[in-house]
Amino acid sequence: MLKHLFPEYRYVSLENPDSRNFAETDPNGFLRLYNAQVIFDEVQRVPSLFSYIQTIVDDAPVMGRFILSGSQNFHLMEGVTQSLAGRVAVFRLFPFDFSELRSVNLLDDQYAVNLIRGFYPALFDRNIPSKTFYSNYVQTYVQRDVSELIAVKDIRLFQNFLGLIATRAGQLLNLSSLALQCGISQPTARAWLSALENSYIVFLLFPYHRNFSKRIVKTPKLYFYDTGLLSYLLRVHSNEQLLTHPQKGMMFENMIIAEYLKRMHHTGNLNEIWFWRDVAGNEVDLLVTEGEEIHLFEIKATQTIQSHLFKGLEHFEKIAGNKVITKNLVYGGLDSQNRSAGKVLSWKDFVQNMPESDAGK
Repeated sequence: MLKHLFPEYRYVSLENPDSRNFAETDPNGFLRLYNAQVIFDEVQRVPSLFSYIQTIVDDAPVMGRFILSGSQNFHLMEGVTQSLAGRVAVFRLFPFDFSELRSVNLLDDQYAVNLIRGFYPALFDRNIPSKTFYSNYVQTYVQRDVSELIAVKDIRLFQNFLGLIATRAGQLLNLSSLALQCGISQPTARAWLSALENSYIVFLLFPYHRNFSKRIVKTPKLYFYDTGLLSYLLRVHSNEQLLTHPQKGMMFENMIIAEYLKRMHHTGNLNEIWFWRDVAGNEVDLLVTEGEEIHLFEIKATQTIQSHLFKGLEHFEKIAGNKVITKNLVYGGLDSQNRSAGKVLSWKDFVQNMPESDAGK
């Protein structure tokens, strides 16, 4: 992708043993050869290079001189924050979003097909079956790269941990229960979860913090960036399995919230997102805040719209008053419509109703 977007730049992969050896043993000579308009891919493989690049950039601060990319976010960002803080623009590239797939007619009309298949590029350009792709993905990237961050001694325990957090997608995070069920300590569970976050496998959605009442839930919810991986871990490999699966609703919710997050980053439209729940069980799945304005999204896998589905939106609007700008119900059907209780949005169309931040305008 980078070679396509920047054809005038030279491309050097530091995964290549010869290039990596050159950069490690003679960084000054390496950077004299590649000192401008160059893409360094898998740059985290040579962490010492960041300090040398810092010196070059400080001596001649030319914008866009180097493009640094890598697949191991933790090691890449560690080098950036230690040596290049304030000198770089950071772009996070997530799996495909709906609009990208729609633009090339690869977004299926059945949400279940997209949810189970997943959104990684290799699934489309190499025509790899999802089950095969994610089996390899777990064995290589997740087990090798993630476990490298935390020096996992028992891969089987880590596999169990990964499977357990899949069963908790879309739910409140309970680290104590997770650690107990996996047979590890709570600090270990926290370290493993942090590694999965830093590797863009999972993310946490935090509860809305501007309290309208003290009786609100303050625990974050856990989601996967890619529902293909989530489906694989839950052993859901067909539409029929998904439609009768007890976690169908949570998996659909995960897909929609992950889609919103991906679109925010892909468009530079970076708003703050939250969920809200009180101890009485009143809940809104997704809140998007712009200053004092609040946009509400309730997410339901059903294809049948009933009035009680708006209950959480209406309850929150009562306590938030005129701060609520829009109320939206995202559902598993294909037809969008306006109702007195709020907008009904097809899962395919809801991102077109994303609030625009100043950065996204």
